[in-house]
Amino acid sequence: MTLQEYDYARERPSKLAASCLLLALTMKNLGGWTPTLEYYSGYRAQDLHPLVKRLNFLLTYQPCDKLKAVRTKYSHRLFFEVAKMPPLDMLKLEEKLKS
Repeated sequence: MTLQEYDYARERPSKLAASCLLLALTMKNLGGWTPTLEYYSGYRAQDLHPLVKRLNFLLTYQPCDKLKAVRTKYSHRLFFEVAKMPPLDMLKLEEKLKS
């Protein structure tokens, strides 16, 4: 989704990928940013928090008519129906990131 948003073009791809992973871990309640992830990615969780919030905002307020093919593809069982997952409420995300 970020490929079509100019605001994300200035972000380093590695930081964007790490932020997406942290958001996914948070959304699925699979734990947080571990020391191993920090070591191999080179990013501390606190460094990723602003970008994670922006990504969640993008998911929350993305128009439904945009990227229909992508949403359809990732709504399939083969892709674990990730497009059907509701984004996190911004306050809940803030709480989870602090813990």
